[in-house]
Amino acid sequence: MTSNDSIRNWLCDMDGVLIAEGAMVDGADRFLDRLRVTGRPFLVLTNNSMFTPGELRRRLHAMGLDVDEGQFWTSALAAAHFVHSQRPGGNAFVIGEPSLHSALRDVQYRESSRDADYVVLGETQDYSFEDFATAIGLIERGSHFVATNPEPTGPSPNGSLPGCGAMAAIIERATGVAPYYVGKPNARMIREALAVLGADSKSSVMVGDRMDTDILAGVDAGLETILVLSGVDGEDDVDRFPFRASRVVRSVAELIDEL
Repeated sequence: MTSNDSIRNWLCDMDGVLIAEGAMVDGADRFLDRLRVTGRPFLVLTNNSMFTPGELRRRLHAMGLDVDEGQFWTSALAAAHFVHSQRPGGNAFVIGEPSLHSALRDVQYRESSRDADYVVLGETQDYSFEDFATAIGLIERGSHFVATNPEPTGPSPNGSLPGCGAMAAIIERATGVAPYYVGKPNARMIREALAVLGADSKSSVMVGDRMDTDILAGVDAGLETILVLSGVDGEDDVDRFPFRASRVVRSVAELIDEL
């Protein structure tokens, strides 16, 4: 891997990298402080579309982490950015939390359940049969299908919960139309984050805990990548994939003294 001295821009996943099971990963606060002290720009990238940047800032602050609203790039923001780039000023039928609705409003997208350019599906714990029926009907009539992220499950204190990928599979099975996933491992999310930082791939790194999303997205975008073992994937998972992380460490705490 390229020396950390030459890596100026850091993209970090959130769950499993900075926080895990409702608490801060040990050393994550010192890691972020070190990035700030050494003048290294960073963004927190998350496939979680359930919260606005403001909500995420407050949640992380309660766990002891200080991240500004402008330092979050979520799959909800990425989805809104994508549909706006493809069909500016369009309309969408949205299934998701208020964060996703807000992101689309911010790019001047209108919501419609009758005539939608897009059906946009995100994470939520309030999926309804009626919403799915509406989404299926719209897609059958020609609406395009976009989903924020492909993970089939999400973590909870009581075990796995159905994720956006699992819910998208229901709509895909009913319509025969696969969604376009905007979140990782789509490298588009990485490139958009680099644009926010005004950075290029050669001087940037992606830090994540999942080979199939974080590391794959970084590899496809041409970045150096660091897999941390504080989240989903362990040492036994590393060699299962045809692509490799540039480096594997126990957690971000292991990187502090190198910055």
